[in-house]
Amino acid sequence: MRTWIAFLMAGVLVAPAAAWGIRGHSVINRVAIETLPENGPLFLRAHTDYIAFRSIIPDTWRGVSEPFLKMIEDPNHGWFREQFAFLKVIPRSRYEFVLALYKERERIKEQDPAFAQLMNVRWTGTMAYAAIEEYERIKTAMRLWRQVEDPDRKRFLELDIANYAGRLGHYTGDGAQPLHATIHHDGWQGPNPKGYSTDPRIHGKMESAFVDLMELKPDDIRERIGPAKHLPDPFQSIVDHLDTAATDVERLYQLDLEGAWAKADHDEAREMVLRCTANGARLLRDLIHTAWIESGRPATRFLRGKESPISPENPKYNPETGSAPAP
Repeated sequence: MRTWIAFLMAGVLVAPAAAWGIRGHSVINRVAIETLPENGPLFLRAHTDYIAFRSIIPDTWRGVSEPFLKMIEDPNHGWFREQFAFLKVIPRSRYEFVLALYKERERIKEQDPAFAQLMNVRWTGTMAYAAIEEYERIKTAMRLWRQVEDPDRKRFLELDIANYAGRLGHYTGDGAQPLHATIHHDGWQGPNPKGYSTDPRIHGKMESAFVDLMELKPDDIRERIGPAKHLPDPFQSIVDHLDTAATDVERLYQLDLEGAWAKADHDEAREMVLRCTANGARLLRDLIHTAWIESGRPATRFLRGKESPISPENPKYNPETGSAPAP
């Protein structure tokens, strides 16, 4: 039996904290826009401050005063890979992912009822889907921007793109923070032979308090992210990004045992923050760059037929979801 389940179900564990705080999220978004290539959507540079500000807005959608919004948004900030390790391939559809969780819950509910109660998006997260959906919003808005000539409409579309970019940056930023890619997001769960902290405050200690303590600035990571790249498979790049973040989870807890998160000059702690925030900025920049390139290509539109993701004629169409996964 997974002993950490008792903590989760008892309500000891609080919801994942807001990654990076204002400083970290703002730096990630700002650097992503500042490093767009010269042949990219440079109109976004005029909206850098707005995009940096938008980086923190998705966390405001998680309050209990807005229960419908909280239910859909909370999972978008986590990707707890250990929880859905039974999936050998990540479905290229949010609905297929939800359905796979439900079927796994049904499969295990008799032999492991406690774990079955956690087999849902609340305890697995849906961050990869939130990110790819924002990417596609950016791409479609860029395609419209290219087509319209009226300056007012172009300006309105620029604001839309900046809004989506700011939101996407929140998810790429969250996805770069190791504690957003693990069940140990707010304190170590389950067997703990090494004595790692079980205090939920470890989350904010690293991503907010330490980031403020070290006074993270755009100049600290700008040179780390390299030239822009066109991503051949944006969804896979997002999943890989989340997997990369997860590799730092245990070392983050070890640094906590060493008291590193209270020392602004701790070299390895600083390096982890710089590496992670640079990863978040790089992916955001590359997704925007990729969206710009793809938006210049003709859109594929099908009302019916085997190519449509919502047509029963599609070979991968699933009547349980009413759609086919993305190719």
